Amino acid sequence: MSQGRATTQAPATLPPGERRDPGEVFGGGFTLFADMLLVGLLTSLACLPVVTAPAAFAAASATLRGAAHSGVPVRAAGYTGHLRAHLSARSLACGLVPPALAVLLLLDASLLASPLPGARLLAPVLVLLVLGAAVVALRTTALEAPHRLSAREGLLRAAADPRGSLLLAGGALLAGVLAWSIPLLVPLLPGPLAFAATVVDLRFTAHRGSA
Repeated sequence: MSQGRATTQAPATLPPGERRDPGEVFGGGFTLFADMLLVGLLTSLACLPVVTAPAAFAAASATLRGAAHSGVPVRAAGYTGHLRAHLSARSLACGLVPPALAVLLLLDASLLASPLPGARLLAPVLVLLVLGAAVVALRTTALEAPHRLSAREGLLRAAADPRGSLLLAGGALLAGVLAWSIPLLVPLLPGPLAFAATVVDLRFTAHRGSA
Protein backbone atom coordinates (compact mmCIF):
# COMPACT_ATOMS: atom_id res chain seq x y z
CA MET A 1 0.00 0.00 0.00
CA SER A 2 2.78 2.44 0.85
CA GLN A 3 4.46 1.72 -2.46
CA GLY A 4 1.22 2.40 -4.34
CA ARG A 5 0.80 5.72 -2.56
CA ALA A 6 4.37 6.70 -3.32
CA THR A 7 3.84 5.86 -6.95
CA THR A 8 0.72 8.00 -7.26
CA GLN A 9 2.34 10.96 -5.48
CA ALA A 10 5.56 10.92 -7.53
CA PRO A 11 4.34 13.03 -10.47
CA ALA A 12 3.73 15.97 -8.10
CA THR A 13 7.49 16.24 -7.52
CA LEU A 14 8.31 16.75 -11.18
CA PRO A 15 10.12 20.00 -12.01
CA PRO A 16 8.01 22.71 -13.71
CA GLY A 17 9.66 22.18 -17.09
CA GLU A 18 8.49 18.56 -17.17
CA ARG A 19 4.92 19.05 -15.97
CA ARG A 20 2.09 18.79 -18.46
CA ASP A 21 -1.30 20.37 -18.53
CA PRO A 22 -4.36 18.10 -18.68
CA GLY A 23 -4.65 16.70 -22.18
CA GLU A 24 -1.16 17.85 -23.20
CA VAL A 25 0.78 14.86 -24.45
CA PHE A 26 4.23 16.20 -25.21
CA GLY A 27 4.65 19.07 -22.75
CA GLY A 28 5.59 22.74 -23.15
CA GLY A 29 8.94 22.08 -24.83
CA PHE A 30 7.30 20.23 -27.69
CA THR A 31 4.70 23.00 -28.00
CA LEU A 32 7.48 25.55 -28.47
CA PHE A 33 9.14 23.31 -31.05
CA ALA A 34 5.84 22.95 -32.93
CA ASP A 35 5.32 26.73 -32.81
CA MET A 36 8.73 27.34 -34.39
CA LEU A 37 8.05 24.77 -37.11
CA LEU A 38 4.71 26.34 -37.97
CA VAL A 39 6.13 29.87 -37.92
CA GLY A 40 9.04 28.73 -40.08
CA LEU A 41 6.76 27.26 -42.73
CA LEU A 42 4.43 30.28 -42.73
CA THR A 43 7.36 32.68 -42.95
CA SER A 44 8.89 30.75 -45.84
CA LEU A 45 5.59 30.93 -47.73
CA ALA A 46 5.25 34.63 -47.00
CA CYS A 47 8.81 35.24 -48.24
CA LEU A 48 8.16 33.76 -51.68
CA PRO A 49 7.45 37.17 -53.28
CA VAL A 50 10.90 38.22 -51.91
CA VAL A 51 9.88 41.84 -51.21
CA THR A 52 7.62 40.62 -48.41
CA ALA A 53 10.54 39.08 -46.47
CA PRO A 54 10.89 41.92 -43.90
CA ALA A 55 7.17 41.87 -43.14
CA ALA A 56 7.20 38.06 -42.99
CA PHE A 57 10.00 37.94 -40.41
CA ALA A 58 8.46 40.81 -38.45
CA ALA A 59 5.16 38.92 -38.36
CA ALA A 60 7.00 35.79 -37.19
CA SER A 61 8.61 37.70 -34.34
CA ALA A 62 5.31 39.34 -33.34
CA THR A 63 3.55 35.97 -33.41
CA LEU A 64 6.17 34.28 -31.23
CA ARG A 65 6.22 37.25 -28.86
CA GLY A 66 2.45 37.07 -28.48
CA ALA A 67 2.58 33.32 -27.87
CA ALA A 68 5.22 33.84 -25.17
CA HIS A 69 3.10 36.46 -23.39
CA SER A 70 -0.24 34.68 -23.63
CA GLY A 71 0.87 31.04 -23.48
CA VAL A 72 -1.48 30.25 -26.38
CA PRO A 73 0.02 28.08 -29.16
CA VAL A 74 0.70 29.70 -32.52
CA ARG A 75 -2.13 29.66 -35.06
CA ALA A 76 -1.92 30.36 -38.78
CA ALA A 77 -4.68 32.95 -38.47
CA GLY A 78 -2.68 34.85 -35.86
CA TYR A 79 0.39 34.91 -38.08
CA THR A 80 -1.68 36.09 -41.04
CA GLY A 81 -3.09 38.95 -38.97
CA HIS A 82 0.40 40.09 -37.96
CA LEU A 83 1.57 39.80 -41.57
CA ARG A 84 -1.21 42.07 -42.79
CA ALA A 85 -0.37 44.58 -40.07
CA HIS A 86 3.30 44.67 -41.10
CA LEU A 87 2.74 44.86 -44.86
CA SER A 88 3.19 48.44 -46.02
CA ALA A 89 4.90 50.45 -48.72
CA ARG A 90 7.86 50.88 -46.36
CA SER A 91 8.24 47.17 -45.65
CA LEU A 92 7.98 46.35 -49.36
CA ALA A 93 10.64 48.95 -50.13
CA CYS A 94 12.88 47.37 -47.48
CA GLY A 95 12.28 44.05 -49.20
CA LEU A 96 14.17 45.32 -52.24
CA VAL A 97 17.38 45.55 -50.21
CA PRO A 98 18.13 41.79 -49.81
CA PRO A 99 17.95 41.03 -53.57
CA ALA A 100 20.20 44.01 -54.29
CA LEU A 101 22.72 42.84 -51.71
CA ALA A 102 22.56 39.30 -53.13
CA VAL A 103 23.39 40.60 -56.61
CA LEU A 104 26.25 42.66 -55.20
CA LEU A 105 27.63 39.66 -53.32
CA LEU A 106 27.45 37.49 -56.42
CA LEU A 107 29.44 40.10 -58.34
CA ASP A 108 32.00 40.27 -55.54
CA ALA A 109 32.20 36.47 -55.40
CA SER A 110 32.93 36.37 -59.13
CA LEU A 111 35.75 38.87 -58.58
CA LEU A 112 37.22 36.58 -55.92
CA ALA A 113 37.78 33.93 -58.56
CA SER A 114 39.80 36.37 -60.65
CA PRO A 115 43.58 36.82 -60.23
CA LEU A 116 43.16 40.32 -58.81
CA PRO A 117 45.55 41.29 -55.99
CA GLY A 118 43.98 41.00 -52.57
CA ALA A 119 41.14 38.74 -53.76
CA ARG A 120 41.82 36.20 -51.02
CA LEU A 121 41.71 38.84 -48.32
CA LEU A 122 38.34 40.02 -49.56
CA ALA A 123 36.63 36.66 -48.95
CA PRO A 124 36.55 36.82 -45.11
CA VAL A 125 35.55 40.48 -45.31
CA LEU A 126 32.52 39.54 -47.40
CA VAL A 127 31.57 36.81 -44.93
CA LEU A 128 31.70 39.28 -42.04
CA LEU A 129 29.64 41.80 -44.01
CA VAL A 130 26.99 39.18 -44.74
CA LEU A 131 26.82 38.12 -41.08
CA GLY A 132 26.65 41.73 -39.96
CA ALA A 133 23.84 42.50 -42.40
CA ALA A 134 21.96 39.37 -41.26
CA VAL A 135 22.26 40.39 -37.59
CA VAL A 136 21.00 43.92 -38.25
CA ALA A 137 18.16 42.56 -40.39
CA LEU A 138 17.08 40.08 -37.70
CA ARG A 139 17.20 42.71 -34.97
CA THR A 140 15.24 45.11 -37.17
CA THR A 141 12.44 42.63 -37.83
CA ALA A 142 12.19 41.78 -34.11
CA LEU A 143 11.40 45.38 -33.12
CA GLU A 144 8.05 46.44 -31.71
CA ALA A 145 6.23 49.73 -32.21
CA PRO A 146 7.24 52.55 -32.30
CA HIS A 147 10.51 51.22 -33.77
CA ARG A 148 8.85 48.70 -36.11
CA LEU A 149 11.17 47.83 -39.04
CA SER A 150 13.55 50.67 -38.20
CA ALA A 151 16.95 49.78 -39.63
CA ARG A 152 18.53 52.59 -37.60
CA GLU A 153 17.17 51.19 -34.32
CA GLY A 154 18.19 47.68 -35.34
CA LEU A 155 21.74 48.88 -36.00
CA LEU A 156 21.86 50.74 -32.68
CA ARG A 157 20.67 47.69 -30.76
CA ALA A 158 23.14 45.44 -32.58
CA ALA A 159 25.98 47.74 -31.51
CA ALA A 160 24.67 48.24 -27.96
CA ASP A 161 24.20 44.51 -27.34
CA PRO A 162 27.29 42.73 -28.70
CA ARG A 163 26.54 39.50 -26.84
CA GLY A 164 23.11 39.20 -28.39
CA SER A 165 24.47 40.17 -31.79
CA LEU A 166 27.12 37.45 -31.55
CA LEU A 167 24.42 34.91 -30.71
CA LEU A 168 22.41 35.97 -33.75
CA ALA A 169 25.53 35.88 -35.92
CA GLY A 170 26.15 32.31 -34.80
CA GLY A 171 22.54 31.41 -35.53
CA ALA A 172 22.68 32.98 -38.98
CA LEU A 173 25.96 31.17 -39.73
CA LEU A 174 24.50 27.84 -38.59
CA ALA A 175 21.38 28.45 -40.69
CA GLY A 176 23.57 29.13 -43.72
CA VAL A 177 25.53 25.92 -43.19
CA LEU A 178 22.32 23.90 -42.80
CA ALA A 179 20.80 25.49 -45.90
CA TRP A 180 23.92 24.62 -47.90
CA SER A 181 24.30 21.07 -46.58
CA ILE A 182 20.62 20.08 -46.21
CA PRO A 183 18.50 22.18 -48.61
CA LEU A 184 15.32 20.40 -47.47
CA LEU A 185 15.57 22.27 -44.15
CA VAL A 186 15.38 25.72 -45.77
CA PRO A 187 11.59 26.13 -45.28
CA LEU A 188 12.00 25.47 -41.53
CA LEU A 189 14.95 27.79 -40.84
CA PRO A 190 13.05 31.11 -40.59
CA GLY A 191 11.27 29.87 -37.46
CA PRO A 192 14.38 29.37 -35.27
CA LEU A 193 15.94 32.57 -36.64
CA ALA A 194 12.85 34.62 -35.79
CA PHE A 195 12.69 32.95 -32.38
CA ALA A 196 16.34 33.79 -31.67
CA ALA A 197 15.86 37.40 -32.76
CA THR A 198 12.76 37.74 -30.58
CA VAL A 199 14.44 36.28 -27.49
CA VAL A 200 17.50 38.51 -27.95
CA ASP A 201 15.32 41.59 -28.31
CA LEU A 202 13.23 40.68 -25.26
CA ARG A 203 16.40 40.18 -23.24
CA PHE A 204 17.80 43.51 -24.43
CA THR A 205 14.66 45.49 -23.61
CA ALA A 206 14.35 43.83 -20.20
CA HIS A 207 17.98 44.59 -19.38
CA ARG A 208 17.62 48.20 -20.57
CA GLY A 209 14.40 48.62 -18.60
CA SER A 210 16.01 47.41 -15.37
CA ALA A 211 19.11 49.56 -15.82
